[in-house]
Order: sequence, then structure tokens, then C-alpha cells
Amino acid sequence: MVTDLYPENEPLAHGMLDVGDGNLVYWETCGNPKGKPAVVLHGGPGSGSSPWFRRLFDPDAYRIVLFDQRGCGRSRPHAADPETDLAPNNTTTLIGDIERLRAHLSIDRWLVLGGSWGSTLALAYAEAHPDHVLEMVLFGVTTGRRSEFDWTFRGGLAVFFPEEWDRLRAAIPSRIRDGDVVEAYGRLLNDPDAGVRQRAAEAWCLWESATPGWLPRVGLAQRFRDPQYAMAFARIVTHYVRHNAWLEDGSLLRGARALSEIPGVLVNGRFDFQAPIANAWELQRVWPRAELVIVDDAGHTPNAGVGVELVRATERFKRHT
Repeated sequence: MVTDLYPENEPLAHGMLDVGDGNLVYWETCGNPKGKPAVVLHGGPGSGSSPWFRRLFDPDAYRIVLFDQRGCGRSRPHAADPETDLAPNNTTTLIGDIERLRAHLSIDRWLVLGGSWGSTLALAYAEAHPDHVLEMVLFGVTTGRRSEFDWTFRGGLAVFFPEEWDRLRAAIPSRIRDGDVVEAYGRLLNDPDAGVRQRAAEAWCLWESATPGWLPRVGLAQRFRDPQYAMAFARIVTHYVRHNAWLEDGSLLRGARALSEIPGVLVNGRFDFQAPIANAWELQRVWPRAELVIVDDAGHTPNAGVGVELVRATERFKRHT
């Protein structure tokens, strides 16, 4: 029985892939070069890949592909730079980047693993290119509906985190405080004044730090203490949320029929406030080949229990072709 993650392992190859629009996307592979291909889609959007993802796969069985989505991590240009134009950074271009990377690595089909925003991107990718997907493993499941964006970023989640929500709103100058919170932060994060941008990024990331689990976190999560990381993350997230990820409302649930031949595992914490378990429940109803696994003591940030369930899923699929 699986009880832990695999040991840490280092990349065997890495590079920068030119995906057009002046963007270079960082990628890496680890594990077995002749193993079953698997690609990881990180969350955020804008969080970048993490070595933790490598440990979800048997390195003897899998060829593990990680990459940093446009504008974040080691990809360039970086969204922390206010001169970086985010217009070419959207769901459609990210799907194209995944396909470019698959072709660049000479991979025909692969397992797709994604968490949080990465689960939404995984669904959009798989529905666009089902012939290139073997299986899917999703956690902290989101499906790109307007109601999900509103829940996390437009006040729904404030029913559990009212103090933190009021703090987020209070950091908006009074002249624009009465409008949409996401629009306001989108403006502040692109303000000509570096001080305005920095304060906005910190306030946004305090909200993102407080809500992944229970009890609410006080102060910035470790990853947001890097101001470059925080700025890129906040700019990219608000860019996507302002546009509802360029997805027609409910389209990924309606399009789940494209997944009818693809087996999947959905892992969700019962106390995931950012991605409530109902998201995964509703997805499973329209995707019968997906199994829903609930981790009772978990929130949005993957704990040991979520990690174990993800490893169990990759173990199950490692011999499938």
C-alpha cells in the first residue's frame, strides 16, 4: 500500500521552448526517459512548477514532464516586470503551449495531472485534444465556471473569511473601492507607481495565503515572501479572473463528453474552501470514468493525505497504455 511520496529526484533534461508571442517556456523532464509520459499542469495561474510534483510519480516507470506556464517561474518574459504584456497569456495560448511541448518532446499521448487552476487547464486541454490524453489525475478541482471565480475572488468565500475579505477590500483606494474587487486589483497591479503595485500584490497574496486551509493563515505564505513571485502571481491571477479564463460559462462541464474514453481520478479535500468539493462532485457526474476520492482532513493546500491519494492514482495508471 502506498504510504508516502517518492524520493526527490532531479531533472534529466531541461530547456526553454519558444512558444511564440515573444514567450519562452521553461520545461524539464525527470524519471525514466523511456517511461510512460506524464505532464503536470501547475496551479495559480502563475504559481510555477514545483519539485514536489516530481515525487508523485514512480521515477522508474514514468517520464515526468514539468513546465512553467507563460509569465511565471523560469519562463520569460516574467510577469513581475510591469512591461510584460499579458495579452498573449490566456487559456487558448496555454493549451497551444502544451501541444508544442508534447510535439517538442516527441510524445504521442501522456497522462495529465493538474491541481487547482491546473485542473481547469487540464480539462480544457483534454477536451480540445482527447486523442493525446491517456488518463487524468486532478486535485483541488476547479472547472472554470463564473460561479467558481466569484466564490473565491468576488466575495463568496468571505462568509468563512470575513476579516480577511474586509482587509483585501480596505487595501483598495476609496475612489475605486465600490467596484469589482478583481477589476480594482487589476488596475492597481498595473499602476505606473511601483509602490502601488507592490502594496496591491502583498494585499492580494495575503488573501491567497489566508484561504487555502482552516484555520486562516496569518501573514504571507512562504512562497509569497518573494516579491517577484508575488507580483507575477497576482498579476496573472487577476488577469485570468477578470476574463473568467476566456471560458464560456459551464463549457468544460458540458464538454466532458469528450472525456468519455479517458479514465480519471479526482482528489479533493473535504475542507477545500477555494475549490469546494461540489466542483469535483459535479464533474464526476458528467464524467463517469472519473473516480472521486475525498480526503477528510484536507483543505486546498495538498497535505500528506492528498499526496498519498495522488501517488495511488499514478500507481494505478503507470502500467496503462
